[in-house]
Amino acid sequence: MQVILRQDVEKVGLRGEVVDVAPGYARNYLLPRKLAETATPGKVAELRKHEEKRSRQEAQSFDQAQEIVASLESGEIRFDVPAGETGTLFGSVTATDITEKVWQVRRVRIDRRKLDLSESIKRIGRYRVPVELFPDVTATLRLAIVPEGGELPPEEELEALAAAEAQAEAEQQAAVEAEHAQAEAEIEAVVIEDEVESETEAASEGEAPEESEEPEEPAPPGAEE
Repeated sequence: MQVILRQDVEKVGLRGEVVDVAPGYARNYLLPRKLAETATPGKVAELRKHEEKRSRQEAQSFDQAQEIVASLESGEIRFDVPAGETGTLFGSVTATDITEKVWQVRRVRIDRRKLDLSESIKRIGRYRVPVELFPDVTATLRLAIVPEGGELPPEEELEALAAAEAQAEAEQQAAVEAEHAQAEAEIEAVVIEDEVESETEAASEGEAPEESEEPEEPAPPGAEE
């Protein structure tokens, strides 16, 4: 089933892309959560026109791309985002968010598919994200992901927060794995017990009953005469 993504969806695609997904995944997850809409011919055609217009605003030559590099690398690009006390974002900063912010603050169009971003940014901090502007021309975006209404703490504190969260996640994962292992052990014990009972019952049913010896009846009086 083809749908048009209305938001960036990790491991599925970027906002505005037409993607093929399983019908059940679309009906039960993407569409109810308004993460996508059904890809009708009219909507797809409108989307293609919009993409062509955007692509004409991107770098069209090597020299133009070199000029854009200077603009993009002239300073940090700041995102003020809601975040928790441990530095985890209430959401994420996606490839689409980055390209829109670049347009907003630098008036430069970049292809979000050419951002070297393996997954969305989910913690506060400073990030360097390369983006290919033209063959053999790459700029490195410097991003500052700042907690809303505040400032970034020192680098040492950011590292400590990240380490603490990683430790908490590792402990949680270890607890889940231990619980899973215990459940499997309990199931295996029940299976073994059932097998032993079945073998015992089968052995009991297979044993032949012992013949009982009947006592000899005494001979009637006078039989030996």
